[in-house]
Amino acid sequence: MFDRPLKILIVLPLYGGSLPIGYYCADALKKLGHHVELFEAPEFLQAHTALRSLNISQEKLNILEQNFVQLISQAIYAQTEENKPDLVLAMAQAPINKILLKKLKQDNIVTAMWFVEDHQVFPYWQLYAPLYDYFFVIQKEPFLQQLQNDKNIKALYLPLAADPDFHKKQTLTSEEEKFYQADIAFMGAGYPNRRIAFRTLLKYDFKIWGSDWEGDELLARYVQKNGQRISPEESLKIYSATKINLNLHSSIHANKLVSHGDFVNPRTFELAAMGVFQLVDKRQLMPEHFTCSSLKNPREDAELAVFDSMEELQENILFYLKHPDLREKIAQNAQKRVTSEHTYIHRMKTLLQHIKENSQDFPKKTAEFQWDDAITPETREEITALLQELNLAPNVDFETVIQCLRKKNTVLTPTETALLFLSEWKKFYNA
Repeated sequence: MFDRPLKILIVLPLYGGSLPIGYYCADALKKLGHHVELFEAPEFLQAHTALRSLNISQEKLNILEQNFVQLISQAIYAQTEENKPDLVLAMAQAPINKILLKKLKQDNIVTAMWFVEDHQVFPYWQLYAPLYDYFFVIQKEPFLQQLQNDKNIKALYLPLAADPDFHKKQTLTSEEEKFYQADIAFMGAGYPNRRIAFRTLLKYDFKIWGSDWEGDELLARYVQKNGQRISPEESLKIYSATKINLNLHSSIHANKLVSHGDFVNPRTFELAAMGVFQLVDKRQLMPEHFTCSSLKNPREDAELAVFDSMEELQENILFYLKHPDLREKIAQNAQKRVTSEHTYIHRMKTLLQHIKENSQDFPKKTAEFQWDDAITPETREEITALLQELNLAPNVDFETVIQCLRKKNTVLTPTETALLFLSEWKKFYNA
């Protein structure tokens, strides 16, 4: 797709659901052969939390938080000046302000955001989407049309995905099996629709994992680990030990427990990638990605078992608890589909292809560094081994190699020392 590896800076959010997605994107881009830098915004989270603990008015807190985001944006800009990336890819809720986006545009650095949010729940996109060169979303109409027409934004539907190298079924110890095992389990936050819906499941062997379940006396004894946040690594153990992984999409409205919304959440792809069984509520965009089957309309080639009402959920639970072989077959079908179509490598290929097709000069042409012209035959093997150790392509540019060397914590070899000396000499000579 590209003549050379791209240099990509991924800006992570302070916290939230798009944080692990940012790491999956980084891994996928590296596997595609690109050089990826991360702006680790979570390292600033403690300071951000400390601001909110101050005994000050909301007005003063808002000013401090704006200044805080400005400081982080300056740090991001410093990193772009140092690394000169071909692309800055921001995840949803990344701490980037308008000033930074305008600076990057002036510097001719391509910017993109993957907005893995519900546009109705998180309306901040209205202020920021027009400032990005490319805006990728997990919803279609009317949102996509509004972006493309009203805002004249280069927007593209880019659904979520899974990382099969990470989202794998786990082999548990006997102690872990005893701790995590359940007929039915849910892992996620306590949104209003879930709180009410799950009150109908209390007669089952049912476990709830995740945060934001406080204040619900009926569900309290089903919530595990006192409602602590669950790491992505631990969630794999939960999914692996559960017969029926319940996947009810979130809604801030409690009057409609099964919302029949549009986007497909990351949990759908992740559970499918693991080859574990899930019951998921019907979504408008789901048939584009999986073959769905319900008890009313069964499919032999089913990849997902779906429900569209609480009554149908109850029927599904009773049915699938009695049919473990069918659970296994559906889960295996879903796993094959994800592996072939729905990984983060697939998504990053689509993202980069869209940018390339809609840009006149992406990536910008650079003078390719010819290592064979710069080194002697005696040092060729050493340079080749060094590039492999740094996980860099053979035609990587000189400055990227230097950036990687400066991050090494080990003792430098004579070759590495010579390259760093050459870099300093180039700066002096150019000056």
